[in-house]
Amino acid sequence: MEKAKIKASQLFILVVLFEMGSAILVGLGANAKQDAWIAILLGLAGGIVLFLVYYQLFMFYQDLPLTSYVQKITGKWIGRVLALLYIIYFIYIAARVLRDFGELLTTTIYTFTPLIVINSLMILTCIYAIHKGFEVIARVGELFFLFIYLMAIVGFVLIAVSGIIHFEYLQPVLENGFEPVFKTFLNQTLTFPFGEMVVFTMFLPFLNDHKKVKIACLGGMILAGVNITITVVINVATLGPELLGRANFPLLATIGKIQLADFIERLDVLFMVYLMIGGFFKISLFFYAAVAGAADLFNLKNQRKLSFPIGFIILIASISIASTYAEHIKEGLEVVTIYVHWPFQIIIPSSLLLIAFFRNRKKKTSPS
Repeated sequence: MEKAKIKASQLFILVVLFEMGSAILVGLGANAKQDAWIAILLGLAGGIVLFLVYYQLFMFYQDLPLTSYVQKITGKWIGRVLALLYIIYFIYIAARVLRDFGELLTTTIYTFTPLIVINSLMILTCIYAIHKGFEVIARVGELFFLFIYLMAIVGFVLIAVSGIIHFEYLQPVLENGFEPVFKTFLNQTLTFPFGEMVVFTMFLPFLNDHKKVKIACLGGMILAGVNITITVVINVATLGPELLGRANFPLLATIGKIQLADFIERLDVLFMVYLMIGGFFKISLFFYAAVAGAADLFNLKNQRKLSFPIGFIILIASISIASTYAEHIKEGLEVVTIYVHWPFQIIIPSSLLLIAFFRNRKKKTSPS
């Protein structure tokens, strides 16, 4: 593992950029229609509970990443298998996010450019970031954070004054009862994006003041959750619940409707930059977790050697993961959230915490 040290403010920024990443790109919570914002707030609450599980595991093993302490909790052989599975999980999700943003570019701006070319350029940028190290990624996050927020504020103001928001689209609240909202929460918003905080179990040891881990991560999750909720409310109020469910990229469709004085329009290109920055950080953090985890598992002194082979695997997986974007989105929002995210974000960490709790209690009660 790299001997990196970052500040609490840098961790906070990374959490915000990571959580917002691809969550504001796709139609998150669209199955709940005009109540999507309720499903997202429930997902935030559930995600906070999940993070407290990860945080408690970190408190038991403050100097170790997930791939190390899983071996201490379950034993060497089972632990090594679980660590390998988590590395594969990080690679797989990095590939999915890379595909998300590659599709965004090829269907909007670079319509005649093959997906493999766009994804190759993106993964090369991420490989460069991994080579520079975690501290550099954190400092770049600080540089981009202010820019992203200025873009978001400008966009919000332009949408508000352009007269395209129709709050009646948000009504009636809970038209079909609470069941669709709760299903969307369980099947989608709990695990994506909030449950993906499991990747930070690889980074928490890097914080120079371990006492600030909880406040930095929870603060970042809450801010990102509020931002995502506001984005979804604006999307629903602009597009309507039906169009929200059909749009591949609802936020871009919303921004595309901005038109002021026959002069300010076609602002979607500027917000592509905003989305790509979020995508870069999400891919890089999953990518880095896979590289650091593999180096830790196989006791490699120089983890940089793994960046190119793992980057190549992510690139190939991002292309072969689905034949079309519609298939990719359907698989991601309906299959992956239950059959992939639930085991790695909820079932395994909860089981690890239960075992760690009893193991540590035995250590405390045993005579010295």
